[in-house]
Amino acid sequence: MRLEEIVSILGGELIGDGSVQIERVAPLERAGPGEIAFISNPKYLAGLVQCRAAAVILKKADSDKAAMSCIATPDPYVYYARVAQLLNPVAKPRAGIHRSAVVDSALPASVSVGACAVIEEDVMLGEDVVVGAGCFVGQGVRIGRGTRLHPNVSIYPGAVIGERCTIHSGAVISSDGFGFAREKDGSWVKIPQLGRVLIGDDVEIGSNTTVDRGALDDTVLANGVKLDNLIQIAHNVKVGENTAMAGLAGVAGSATIGARCLIGGQAGISGHLEICDDVMVSGCTLVPKSIKKPGVYTGNLPLQMHADWVTNFSHLRHLDALAKRVRELEKLVAERKST
Repeated sequence: MRLEEIVSILGGELIGDGSVQIERVAPLERAGPGEIAFISNPKYLAGLVQCRAAAVILKKADSDKAAMSCIATPDPYVYYARVAQLLNPVAKPRAGIHRSAVVDSALPASVSVGACAVIEEDVMLGEDVVVGAGCFVGQGVRIGRGTRLHPNVSIYPGAVIGERCTIHSGAVISSDGFGFAREKDGSWVKIPQLGRVLIGDDVEIGSNTTVDRGALDDTVLANGVKLDNLIQIAHNVKVGENTAMAGLAGVAGSATIGARCLIGGQAGISGHLEICDDVMVSGCTLVPKSIKKPGVYTGNLPLQMHADWVTNFSHLRHLDALAKRVRELEKLVAERKST
């Protein structure tokens, strides 16, 4: 694809020769003929001197530093993502139902169903839905136009999934929430999970992530939510629009997370709390209470040698006693000043 064709589709300002042919995207330090790189961080501008890319995506203010053709744009990283999509379209499986699939619902002709997939009764799939090999789609499930289930995804009965979603292999949607009542003798009585999972449009769910259905209310992922691999979303959780969560994060039951939040890897969100819009939670942070003000929140200790950690933690154990001594000293000083 010529550089000028990319600009005509995606916008941006073309600087230099628009007839340059672009075949793929590549890192700045390794890009060569036929490849396009990008710079979104000024600290990498020095790399332009040695760069051999056919073209580079950058900000207009930095374009004079490039010897090759450029596309100037306010956000080079987002533009790079769109170029990568343009040059690497997702291959669409051929429509039709594999002979080994078991399908008990009427499906549009444009749907693709892979080998050994199972689709139960009363399932409604939109146009161009892809159900990968080995998937299970339970009774009464609704899936919107253009959504793709990669191989071995399990969708329990009653789930509702929007349009243009991507669910990766091993994900489990609408399984039972963890609900049990305890008898006096310590045994457990299972609480039926009667809610659903409702997933909006343009949601992506990573491999081996689980989204539990609600106990009474529904579990909800709003439009544009992005979940990484190995994430646990418990029953009755609500996640707002365009919130993204990194791998191994966990959200306990009935928590509500606002829109446009960023939840770092291995972060833990306690149950029955609320996180407002535009909050960033750093990786490995425990959130034990509601967050009502946008901003960045961190609650972890930096890495250190084990002996240092043991010494520092021993001081933390006596922090309350130390604070009490400080208060007593402050009181004593105040008394002496008054005499």
